[in-house]
Amino acid sequence: MCYNLLEFPEANPQNREIILRDILDEYSPDIFMVCELQSGLGADLIVNNSLNYSEDRYRRATFVPNQSGGANLQQLLFFRKDKFILENEEVISTNVRDINHYTLKLSTADVANNPVRIEIFITHLKSSTGGSNEQQRLNMVQHFTNRLETLDPNAFVIFAGDLNLYSSTEPAYIELLDPTNAIVMIDPINTPGAWTNNVNFQGVHTQSTRISSSPFGAGSGGGLDDRFDFVLISENMNTNPLLHYIPNTYKAFGNNGNCFNLSINDSNCNGLFGETLRDNLYYMSDHLPVVMDLETNEEIVILNTNTVQNKPLFKLKNTLVTETLSIENNRPFPITVAIFNTLGQRLKEFHITTGENTQIDVSWMPAGLYFLNEISPKGGTVKFVKE
Repeated sequence: MCYNLLEFPEANPQNREIILRDILDEYSPDIFMVCELQSGLGADLIVNNSLNYSEDRYRRATFVPNQSGGANLQQLLFFRKDKFILENEEVISTNVRDINHYTLKLSTADVANNPVRIEIFITHLKSSTGGSNEQQRLNMVQHFTNRLETLDPNAFVIFAGDLNLYSSTEPAYIELLDPTNAIVMIDPINTPGAWTNNVNFQGVHTQSTRISSSPFGAGSGGGLDDRFDFVLISENMNTNPLLHYIPNTYKAFGNNGNCFNLSINDSNCNGLFGETLRDNLYYMSDHLPVVMDLETNEEIVILNTNTVQNKPLFKLKNTLVTETLSIENNRPFPITVAIFNTLGQRLKEFHITTGENTQIDVSWMPAGLYFLNEISPKGGTVKFVKE
């Protein structure tokens, strides 16, 4: 997930780390890349209150104040400590804002002989229209494409952030996808065109989540009509089984494809992404996060996180089901449980009364492994298989 957090943590409303926590409950990223982070304090709020509020699973890279110009907005990487090892951190200075480069190594069974590394670059390109701003975006991007020449030509590379691009004909976008670069980069959704204020691209727009920015005192308004936020990947991630992009998983998270020039929580924007999530996205930032799924054919070894796993106080009658999930709540009060898939995505939420067997219809779910989790800081988790 890549997310412009909008002047975090100072922009209104207050306590947005709690709003972010609820968003991340809906999609639990293994890699979390952010823009517009103001301070190390803000980074710690995210780690402690948004990511690790119920279990100590995430770590962050080092927060370094912006080295490029006077702006106090910075990028940062957060990651699952049980799945990745942070090997390297680098700040690449540009004419406007830094490009932050991180090397993550995947925790695999064969890590000693066949390590899987991801070179992650996060940035926030110059904003606004006009030839001068386009040139500054190009200058920033060239720092990245020059850096590619120093990497292993077979490296897995991610370039993500708020790129402030208005169309696929912009020099910066052309430079990023130039097939003569040392490592060829691709746009996973391959959606060329003039994205801004174009209803034909409403499904990929990421800004603005708000008709008006006045209540917040920061950010932009105008409704959803720009594709500013991107996650680009090296071409080898389309084909290499060591690490590859899963087709059709790239999303503007929260965008149901029917919200052109509207606030993201407008009643006309209903769909797969529900009202509660869209309300949280509206209050969190003027941008939507971008998400995508990656897969490896290597065996993942979950590192010891030194945490005590909470024992669930509910029971499943059967953990192998076809149509119905039968749940017994042993707590002396009602509970809320949610079904998650193996990607960490919350599929549906249910309220369970005390001491009774509650029947939940799961016939609509594809076959596979799922997790039933009680939504509370001390809630436990139970696995079940849908046939």
